[in-house]
Amino acid sequence: MKKKKRIALIAHDKKKKDLITWVKKNKANLVKHTLFATGTTGQLIEQKCKLSLKLFKSGPLGGDQQIASKIAEQKIDILVFFWDPLTAMPHDPDIKALLRLATLYNIAIACNETSADFMIQSALFSEIYDQKNHLE
Repeated sequence: MKKKKRIALIAHDKKKKDLITWVKKNKANLVKHTLFATGTTGQLIEQKCKLSLKLFKSGPLGGDQQIASKIAEQKIDILVFFWDPLTAMPHDPDIKALLRLATLYNIAIACNETSADFMIQSALFSEIYDQKNHLE
């Protein structure tokens, strides 16, 4: 992983406010990296946080799969995905595939504010990191 990370930001509907609050709190650090997001989440982040992101489709319309594809192509280093464990999602298989690929390709995953805080505050976040690829 290079110093400039490629970070995907995703949030379920009930978690979008939490992710936006987290992004605002960490904007000074995030702006140094390349940011990606699913459609609705990304549009909200752009509007409320004044950040530029590469947007994919909305999650239920294939955005989760688009990000999963970028992970498989090794073009995403970090996944920040605030998901709602108490709400059933009609596109649950897409979400499971996304998390499976993120784990398979050994990228950093934060699924809530605490894990995202630990990740972004790590010394490794802004340094080169020798990421082990277990698929090679």
